[in-house]
Amino acid sequence: MRMNEINIERATLKTKVDKVAAAFSRLKGIKEGLVGADHAGGIQFDEWDWEVGVGLYGFLRRAIATSDRKAIDDLVGWYAWQIERGLPPRQINSSAPMLPLVILTEHVDRPDFRALVEDWADWLVHSLPKTEDGGFQHVVKERLNDGELWDDTLFMACLFLARAGVICDRRDWIDEAVYQFMVHTRYLSDPITGLWYHGWTFNGRHNFAKAFWARGNAWITVAIPELFELVPSLNPSDKRFLSNVLASQVRALKRHQRDDGMFHTLVNDPTSPVETSATAGIAYGILRGIEAGILRQEDRVHADRALMAVLGQIDAEGVVQGVSDGTPMGHDLDFYRRIPNLPTPYGQALTMLLLIDVLLEEDTKS
Repeated sequence: MRMNEINIERATLKTKVDKVAAAFSRLKGIKEGLVGADHAGGIQFDEWDWEVGVGLYGFLRRAIATSDRKAIDDLVGWYAWQIERGLPPRQINSSAPMLPLVILTEHVDRPDFRALVEDWADWLVHSLPKTEDGGFQHVVKERLNDGELWDDTLFMACLFLARAGVICDRRDWIDEAVYQFMVHTRYLSDPITGLWYHGWTFNGRHNFAKAFWARGNAWITVAIPELFELVPSLNPSDKRFLSNVLASQVRALKRHQRDDGMFHTLVNDPTSPVETSATAGIAYGILRGIEAGILRQEDRVHADRALMAVLGQIDAEGVVQGVSDGTPMGHDLDFYRRIPNLPTPYGQALTMLLLIDVLLEEDTKS
């Protein structure tokens, strides 16, 4: 078995992912750390935004994979609490919690959740500000980011829109989500290296610092194979195009992976800090790409190497260390080198996604 080949016992991996999930539940907020281990239970994160949205996705995927009914109930409770207290203004980052919510509607009978999904998807298509070429402008709570495309958008908003189109039988929503993958590829994917820039602005027509930001690249490595699963009816021509985009990116990423399995905050800059969430996301995306038939089996060695590195970053409480803070658009490369590390829901989530995928793969072999 592959886990034996890389010296990991299944029980050890299961314990690790459960600890990571428990630590996610105990995170109160960015920079607030964990609540006490004796807390009343449930998901503690207070703010509805992208950080917890990604975290909830990893938490949900683990809950479904392990048939953890309590975790699913915790998710229902968190969403009900947030809806009752009133949701924040809609923008790209606040759309991130909608991806786990739309999937949750397939497992629980909550008409209020379904109504929110339909209303939010319609808002993305018709009311979110658009850039030139009809791209989703990366509006965040702090600013409008006029005329800007960011690589985060595909994970934070477009995967939700695509799955909502499947669940609600809205082909127009699916088509819009796929179009966003295409337009973001046009302006953010570097044809020379295959890596992705963090952002593009139509106001000056440039890629800001021309940063090949690692976590931004991880969002793409994850988002493309995830789209294939979320939309089984994806057009063959779209799958062909996006498969080649992913294969090109992964070829470049492999060249920049460290011998210890980690990736640097700036993928092509070995003087920048190593970063765990990007490493976990890239490894997970590679595994998913192999499962989807996009990537080659030989690419697995790079995911395995990253897996071992990520496991070494999980502390005794289940907190994933070496995860950089949320990263706005940088106008010089030093900006990315200076981002501090702290415990985050998305660091927990990307690690959960990776560990659960490895566990599921081993279960199918047993």
